Amino acid sequence: MKIFDGLEGFLWINPTTNNCNSYLINGPKNILIDPGHHHLFSHVLDNLSLLSMSLEDIDMVIITHGHPDHLEALRRFTGSSTTLAIGEREFEFINQVAPHYGEALGIPNFEPHILLREGHLEVDGIQLQIIPSPGHSPGSICLYWPDKKALFTGDVIFNGGIGRTDLPGGNGEQLKASIRRLSELDLEYLLPGHGDIIVGQTQINANFREIEDFWFGYI
Repeated sequence: MKIFDGLEGFLWINPTTNNCNSYLINGPKNILIDPGHHHLFSHVLDNLSLLSMSLEDIDMVIITHGHPDHLEALRRFTGSSTTLAIGEREFEFINQVAPHYGEALGIPNFEPHILLREGHLEVDGIQLQIIPSPGHSPGSICLYWPDKKALFTGDVIFNGGIGRTDLPGGNGEQLKASIRRLSELDLEYLLPGHGDIIVGQTQINANFREIEDFWFGYI
């Protein structure tokens, strides 16, 4: 679905599976955010086809965090010219906890081209801000697109929910701090890794308040 000019959302609405929402920044360079599970990647391919695009048109893939339902389909880009990027802290954590993780995912000798740190990322005129957002995973990142007031949240915060903290490296206090930091951004679009997007500053601010009032008591 077209979210606005220059951004497509490949939203996953099938409740019987756990694939993530993928997003395509469609500009001078095409940036795919979180390609999802390998065995469900036809969802992305079908949506690219509707745009008269293929994998060869993807210039960069950015991963918000290292869980399989967000990055497993990276194997589709093995041997291609596509630039692969993941948070530096997340990649360190993966290597510490599961050194053979890449092999298990079918991506042997996985090495990203770019390790992302807090700060600015420019991709051919597209200005993004990398915001470390630990809690769901130690090195989770969110991507803020200031020109569009759009925030890609991965599994940090959803429409009416938050990322779980019971997986390896999860931390409730860190997640709350991350969400509070994100709530200070000037936003018109909240683009989560699962579930519905939220459009409009009033609705987004209300979601942050509801998350803190309800969910913060459980983590």
